[in-house]
Amino acid sequence: MKFGCHVSIAGGIDKAPERAHVLGCECFQIFSRSPRGGKPPALLDSLVASFKSSCESFGLLDYFIHTPYYINLASETPALRESSIRIIREELERGTVLGAKYVMTHLGSSKGIDRSVAVGRVVEGVAAILENSDDLTTELLLENTAGQGETLGDSFPELARMINEIETPRLGICLDTAHLLASGYDIRTPAAVNKTLDEFSSIIDPAQIKLLHGNDSKIPLGEKKDRHEHIGEGKIGTEGFKAIVNHPLLKNLDMIVEIPPEEVERDIELLKSLRKK
Repeated sequence: MKFGCHVSIAGGIDKAPERAHVLGCECFQIFSRSPRGGKPPALLDSLVASFKSSCESFGLLDYFIHTPYYINLASETPALRESSIRIIREELERGTVLGAKYVMTHLGSSKGIDRSVAVGRVVEGVAAILENSDDLTTELLLENTAGQGETLGDSFPELARMINEIETPRLGICLDTAHLLASGYDIRTPAAVNKTLDEFSSIIDPAQIKLLHGNDSKIPLGEKKDRHEHIGEGKIGTEGFKAIVNHPLLKNLDMIVEIPPEEVERDIELLKSLRKK
């Protein structure tokens, strides 16, 4: 398992690889546009070449893009659903230009509508995003959520429906550890990690897990709030992360830490120390 974190693209996307290197990253994650909205920065040939050259110089061969926060594939507003589909597709296209391995996205909320209808809208939206995508090399990952505010994708059965109803090799899952705990899946001990992954594997092919977001949680098991904490300082704890990092189903994946940059170097070093040689 390789470890990294989310880094800023302030001043240009080609500045991100060096920032990741300075923080001790072995892989990294970025936004390719503002997560709050607005027109994305143009990916000029010279900028892309500089970005790729910097990645190669620092040995950072695996990097990922997170979609903006305002995505809602289940929205009651057709315009928001359509813009969410368009933006995720654009991110896959931008990822392909940059050479990113994955784009991961949140799915949206079922607020005000039937939950099953909302999940169906997500399935339709993802299918539309991936239509005619043979020329795209960047894969799409659906991220599990903490369940706060009726967000979708907080349970394995919901993720299973989304994954299993869309037959494509270009779709996978990004598992966020803090979201897992907050949504009710225990990962605090080796036995708990085994049980949770057995539950996952009973309805979804574990090979669909392509990436991990490694975040400790300020929130106890099952309280459905999304509050990240430094590794080992939250409710998951060091024992849980050691089990996750070395689990046979997960140990060959990459893990991205998503906390403010203060002390993130320590988080990355701690995770590296938990990795069995």
